[in-house]
Amino acid sequence: MNRRHLLAAAPALLAGPALAQTWRPERPIEIVVGFVAGGATDLDARLYARFLEPRIGGPVVVVNRPGAGGEVALAAVARGRADGTMLGTTNMPGLLTIPIERPAQFRLADFAPIGNLVTDPGAISVTAESPYRSIEELIEAARRAPETIPFGSPGVGTDDHLLLVLMQKETGARFNHVAFQGDPQIRTAMLGRQIVASGLNLGFVLANNEGLRLLAQAGAARSRFAPDLPTLRERGIDVVMASERGLVMPAGTPPAILARFREATDDVVRDPEFVRAIEARMLEVRHEPGEAWFARLREDEARYRALWQTTPWAQR
Repeated sequence: MNRRHLLAAAPALLAGPALAQTWRPERPIEIVVGFVAGGATDLDARLYARFLEPRIGGPVVVVNRPGAGGEVALAAVARGRADGTMLGTTNMPGLLTIPIERPAQFRLADFAPIGNLVTDPGAISVTAESPYRSIEELIEAARRAPETIPFGSPGVGTDDHLLLVLMQKETGARFNHVAFQGDPQIRTAMLGRQIVASGLNLGFVLANNEGLRLLAQAGAARSRFAPDLPTLRERGIDVVMASERGLVMPAGTPPAILARFREATDDVVRDPEFVRAIEARMLEVRHEPGEAWFARLREDEARYRALWQTTPWAQR
């Protein structure tokens, strides 16, 4: 633990559990989001902020810092104030894959976990006027004409991009990957015929489906929000991918303050109004608290490192 982290932790070591009950933020709390406003992660953060404010006793603002598939924002949180006034949203698998694929400005150990909030299966979509009416037709076209069909994602190492990488590995198809800064830009590019297909998450497409056609979802099973949409596995493509979105604080945040945010988050995800708001966006609440969440992520990290050895996705 460095000097900054020791100084940040000192009040909690002295005050212990009492600090968790009495602590109030001395400045607005920032939730740093690694993608543009209007995307799924941004909407999650703004909803969470609204429910967190009365529970934490201070204003909560969302700050968008898009870039590099979420790395810009995560790096800012890793270097940020460890005093309870800075949180960051996380996206799986980017939280793990970015440090694997390149010399990143953060690593998992730079964060203290609050918890995962929601899960949103990946999906493959095209425009409503597209000639491709099934995932099989799209895959076959990418086999016949490799790297000519533009496929959009929010950046290398994101869940949308890893979905593409794994789908290509399974099928032998080759798309032309095009990176954007967030979901709204991808949707606009699809409707503007700049790209042909995308890996936008199921919840986002269902909530913004005008002009789009879903071909398949990438969950382990069909989503209750799209029961008629087949999974990739059902179509013979053994790929499962979803966006898991959660919250972290900088490592070194005093334990009592971290506990305060974990308790507040536990309360938020049990709030029926919060659950209804999440489900209205076709998302599933999937709360994994604190260290249990990070214990699973460390196992996932080992699997992604093994995948990198066989399929280095930064090149695809």
